[in-house]
Amino acid sequence: MDGSIQIYHGEGRGKTTAALGLGIRAAGMGKTVIMVQFLKCRHSDTLDFLKKLEPELQIFRFEKAACAYSDLTEEEKQEQLSNIRLALSYTRKVMDTGQCDLLILDEIFGLLDYGIISMDDFKELLSVRNESMDLILTGRHMPQGLREIANCIYCIQTEKEEGAAILSEVKD
Repeated sequence: MDGSIQIYHGEGRGKTTAALGLGIRAAGMGKTVIMVQFLKCRHSDTLDFLKKLEPELQIFRFEKAACAYSDLTEEEKQEQLSNIRLALSYTRKVMDTGQCDLLILDEIFGLLDYGIISMDDFKELLSVRNESMDLILTGRHMPQGLREIANCIYCIQTEKEEGAAILSEVKD
């Protein structure tokens, strides 16, 4: 049975949350889930909380910067490239070996946006995927070359921002 490919893209918030929700749902059904996050900061309280879901749902961030990739200096970005390469190597291994039932590549499209990988390299990476593995890809800008291989594509757009800080700043 072939696994599906789902894409969550767009300028709105919630792409990672949607992917994570599907990961939690899959883990609840006894599936193994791995999420590899790209271009995110090193640490967050949410990540600590999600560690409680291991081993069914595992989340990996290979980057070590304290802030998001877009906020780094050029020198810091160069340092991060080796960590991103490690993340890509790990991703390739997971895809090739079928190490999980669902693989989530969070903000993977950002690697294309920043020119860290080419579209040819990205498609080659996807080609090593174990055929039964489900795959979720997220990022702001979906490359048009992926439209034909995706089973489902969701465009997440913000319609209204007012009050959006409720979840980001919980007060006592």
